[in-house]
Amino acid sequence: MQGTRLIREIFSREVSIDWILLFSASTIVIFGMITMNAFEGNNLFFDKQMISFVVALAVFFLATRVDTDILKRTNVLVTLFLLMSFLLIILFGLGHIAKGAQSWFKVGLFAFQPADAMKLLLIIILAKYFSRRHVEIAHFRHIIVSGVYAFIPFILVLLQPDFGSAMIIFFIWFGMILVSGVSKKHLTLVFLIGAISFGGLWLGVFKTYQKDRIRTFLHPLADIHGTGYNAYQSTIAVGSGEILGKGVGYGTQSRLRFLPEYQTDFIFSAFAEEWGFIGVTILFLLFTVIIVRILMVSMVGATNFEVLYGAGVAIFIIAHFFVNIGMAIGLLPVTGVTVPFMSFGGSHLLIEFTALGLLVSMKKNARPAHPSAFRNEFLGV
Repeated sequence: MQGTRLIREIFSREVSIDWILLFSASTIVIFGMITMNAFEGNNLFFDKQMISFVVALAVFFLATRVDTDILKRTNVLVTLFLLMSFLLIILFGLGHIAKGAQSWFKVGLFAFQPADAMKLLLIIILAKYFSRRHVEIAHFRHIIVSGVYAFIPFILVLLQPDFGSAMIIFFIWFGMILVSGVSKKHLTLVFLIGAISFGGLWLGVFKTYQKDRIRTFLHPLADIHGTGYNAYQSTIAVGSGEILGKGVGYGTQSRLRFLPEYQTDFIFSAFAEEWGFIGVTILFLLFTVIIVRILMVSMVGATNFEVLYGAGVAIFIIAHFFVNIGMAIGLLPVTGVTVPFMSFGGSHLLIEFTALGLLVSMKKNARPAHPSAFRNEFLGV
């Protein structure tokens, strides 16, 4: 009886769907599927992504009915955090190794990456923490406590080793620290701690290939036949698309396999080659619409929790998008970070649509809000 009552409590909401948000995200998914479509022979990536998309849409609509007040309960969040941390730990013994990282649980043809779910959970935990302490956020201890929440998954993911996901976890924490209203003095101290931490990671944690990626960032064309090969081929693909692109299915860099991992890490490069500057502009506009809609929904949240949750989701998507774009055009090291909604992979797609669904669910108790309220309360201006 208690289980049935809990389920009814969780899925008790009925809200109006944000169709603009859903359409924009779905269009990006379709762009990605078209780019990874082989159009002939074996089309495993396209078929699996189609299944993942259908499941993600179902989860999105299910998440819109969730009573998000359940996410504000400390016992629920602590239980989920311990569970996800446990999954990250047992990956070292039971995880599937791919591209040098032990980051996935694999069942048959499908795989799940716990780090993706941890990113969303961290957003929720930080939103709850800062929403209850935003008045006294100037106290440095809140940076430390929130940093501990982020540090645990950061280390567990980094040791897999998954440098890209670890960096996204850091960006989520750092971005939410900024919007929560941290003092500039403490922000400077965070930068100092970060620089010292990076030095420690370089000396004792980073693998040789990870150091090579950072060196390649500083000198991307120094070794185009070795560590700089992927970045070099990616920049060729992006540049060769020119204004109108080579046409769908006619991208030579991706279709002839000069561009590795074009379904995942370098899907933006493959897309830019086939769709050109016009297609890339459309893609940027779609992501802009998504971020604007997320912030619009969060700004009218019933409490500070909803505002911070929306900010966290926006930071999550922006970090993924611009790190991948920077990687694709040779401005950032190759880290394996996906393009939200676009790259091949079911686990990140599932988490992204879950995040949007929960955001839409929060609209039920929306309240009028002015932009100045957010600036004054969270940015301290």
